[in-house]
Amino acid sequence: MSTIGLGNALIDVLLRLRDDGPLAEIGIVRGAMDMIDEHQMLVIQKTQSHLERTQVPGGSVCNTMRAMANLGANTGFLGKIGSDSLGAYYEDALLKVGVTPYFVKTEGISGCCTVLVSPDGERTMGTFLGPAPTLTPEDIKEETIAQYDYIYIEGYLLVNEPLVRSTMEKAKKHGVKIALDLSNFNIVNAFRGFLEDIIPRYVNILFSNESEVRAFTGLEPQDAIGELSKMVDISVVTLGKEGSLISGNGEFIKVVAEGGEPIDTTGAGDHFAAGFLYGQSVGAALEQSGRIGSMLAGYVIDVIGAQIPPQHWEQIKLKVKDILS
Repeated sequence: MSTIGLGNALIDVLLRLRDDGPLAEIGIVRGAMDMIDEHQMLVIQKTQSHLERTQVPGGSVCNTMRAMANLGANTGFLGKIGSDSLGAYYEDALLKVGVTPYFVKTEGISGCCTVLVSPDGERTMGTFLGPAPTLTPEDIKEETIAQYDYIYIEGYLLVNEPLVRSTMEKAKKHGVKIALDLSNFNIVNAFRGFLEDIIPRYVNILFSNESEVRAFTGLEPQDAIGELSKMVDISVVTLGKEGSLISGNGEFIKVVAEGGEPIDTTGAGDHFAAGFLYGQSVGAALEQSGRIGSMLAGYVIDVIGAQIPPQHWEQIKLKVKDILS
């Protein structure tokens, strides 16, 4: 079974600052998580040439597709990038792990989330979405979606209602199962009416966390999961260190969290979704899928950033094999 993801194509760039001077130059408050404009992005690019940096392809759904590909799944990714070197890097990085890229390309700078790390470890984040959120329904080709068994869509795209509805209609027409992640409680609050329409109509698998499920249903997770099970085939609510709740096929399952005390929780939800979707794609039971998701989340919270280091994947694949046996 194969899975294609639709999401914002953003490169994650981590810069280690020698002092906080560049923050003032960019015009971003120390410790903040701000949306930035193209001018500020250009200032960052100018200041980073002499700084220690690491970069990885990011964006929630891209993280999920790359993790699934590392497990051996057949995955693709739909997104929009610029004509710059970051866009070229992004496409190449997906190809290297085996994710098939379907990019719409446009002139200009690609979307980028820059994490500026001060000498004392304080993290300041500036996100420039660039062309990422400007996908149109016409950009998403039916013949591309029809090649896959599942499509996974991030809730951040709900700001583009025509894109989401059109894509879901195309997927349903071709019998492609639809998985949706609610992404953020602010998104849920802003688009609750739209979600109440599209979830029962199109969505097969719904991912959310505690704050998102409260925003959507007004209920605590233990009660909300029952309500969600009336709308979708499978509902997954992640609860951080409390594990996760899964409903589907008349079953209600609690899966324990894995991993130690978190070093950085960035990417935990993305990796849980990767493990769960991988499990479903190979015909695993709900509990097995949840355990694979919990294991991947446990690995990613042990490192800084939203990527599991390459050296861990062979061990992970052995553990997955054990779970599935």
